[in-house]
Amino acid sequence: MSRSRLGLLVAFALSLALHASLIPSWWDEKSKLAVPEASLQLRIMDKPEVPAPPPEAKEVLPPRPPKPPSKSPKLTKPQATPDTPAAPNQKKVPATMEAPPAPTAEEWQLASTYTLRNSKRYRYAWGQQVRSMMGTAIEGPGQGQVRFRIEIAPDGTVAHVKELWSTSEAASKRAWTVIRKLPALPPTPTGKPLIFDHTISFLSYETGWPPSYQLDCLPEPEPFKNPFAWDGSSAPQVVRREHRPPPPKGCPPDSTAPTIEEEEHEMKRQTDQWRWGR
Repeated sequence: MSRSRLGLLVAFALSLALHASLIPSWWDEKSKLAVPEASLQLRIMDKPEVPAPPPEAKEVLPPRPPKPPSKSPKLTKPQATPDTPAAPNQKKVPATMEAPPAPTAEEWQLASTYTLRNSKRYRYAWGQQVRSMMGTAIEGPGQGQVRFRIEIAPDGTVAHVKELWSTSEAASKRAWTVIRKLPALPPTPTGKPLIFDHTISFLSYETGWPPSYQLDCLPEPEPFKNPFAWDGSSAPQVVRREHRPPPPKGCPPDSTAPTIEEEEHEMKRQTDQWRWGR
């Protein structure tokens, strides 16, 4: 090989070595990516923001077991005075109502001559006689009311009895037993058969109330008729108010003139019957 060719080869090798040493530095600079710089931001606030405190953890209690239903206490009727406490296990004493007295001979004499209002006094005296023979009424299933339709012969004997309704079988049996053994009664006031309905009250709080005889001498009121009823074919009638004349002198004819005591008794009867003011 000639000296000129050898010189070219040496020069070419040195050139390659020089370029090879420059490649890594150039490659590293190109491989690095340009990172964008963060932009500067300016925020103006009135008040500094305070972070909210974290919510406190509430203590969760276990559910309570349901309470057993309480038994209602039994009502007992105290027997001691108001100052003395009643016994806790004291039993209730049932209420009682004694039988009213039977009509006296004077009351029967007055009833046998009272002809007004379908012998009103006689009818009440008959019911009072039956109730007085039924005895004491005790609170419970044995008490009740019974309504009868009675026919009394002119001589005072019971001709026919029909039970219309009753609220207690025991009270009904007791009333029937008394009616079958009624004593001899005075003759009827009119001398004719007396037919009427009557309710026997066999109760522990009342025995029935006496009727009022104040205006019995007035004529009997006409049966009720609906003044607005019309059959559609006949001529309509004008509604007229029933005229009631004033009571004549001497009315009532017996000793039943209104008195303060009678008015007070009537007010007490209505208060007890309708439970006013309670």
